[in-house]
Amino acid sequence: MLSVGVGVADLSDKTVLVTGSTDGLGRETARELARRGATVLVHGRDAGRVNEVNEEIRRDTGNEDVASYVADLSSLDQVRALADDVEREVERLDALVNNAGVAPTTRELSADGYELAFAVNYLSHFLLTVLLLPLLERSAPSRIVNVASIGQAPLDFDDLMLERGFDGFRAYAQSKLAQIAFTFELAERLRERGVEGVTVNALHPATLMDTKMVRETFGRTRSTVEEGVEATVRLVTDPNLEGVSGRYFDGLEESRADEQAYDLSARARLWEASERLTRR
Repeated sequence: MLSVGVGVADLSDKTVLVTGSTDGLGRETARELARRGATVLVHGRDAGRVNEVNEEIRRDTGNEDVASYVADLSSLDQVRALADDVEREVERLDALVNNAGVAPTTRELSADGYELAFAVNYLSHFLLTVLLLPLLERSAPSRIVNVASIGQAPLDFDDLMLERGFDGFRAYAQSKLAQIAFTFELAERLRERGVEGVTVNALHPATLMDTKMVRETFGRTRSTVEEGVEATVRLVTDPNLEGVSGRYFDGLEESRADEQAYDLSARARLWEASERLTRR
């Protein structure tokens, strides 16, 4: 298994989009990237909160290159608008950190009628990544980092929206496995196309980090946000990971995901379902 130390790189010429960067891991990851000099695109669903975090990061880091992007990822139309805005407004995108996530305890539907955890945690990031791929390819070498979880559950392709019995943890866990399976499949598709400059990896940043979502969902914490930031920023910046793609990491260590993520037929089914659901 691959295990490397965290590289500290000057990011003054890099631009990074972090979804869900108004709270928790996303906010602190955005702050750390800005501290290292990156142009950071802060994203959230509430304009006031996005602007507040934008100003907070500028003040704390002295980095003025922080931009605000507002989109509710439970709406695929807003995901498309977000991709359009980024494509239009930035010259390059060196890294995309797909971090935003929800953990609903009751079955809720997205604006498009999909189970909310699957829609926000996975489908929105599938669509955003595919739409931004041309920009990422033009910006190569570039990196895609999918913030997943050690909590994973196999997908039931006959009931992806959990209509036959909802369980909050299963909804969260299957959305995270979908992220990892997508990571592996995208890496392979990029290789098949001969795209060498864009890498895509997934990680479980840390177990039960001290974030609002974890406290409200599980009622307890085990790790610090700083641990999660270290693991996440490493995948964005570490020069030793240049060219490393299609991997899953548990913190700083390469690890193995649920077996379904390695099933080529399951990954193909997920990709087909994702294109259909997002109307790609």
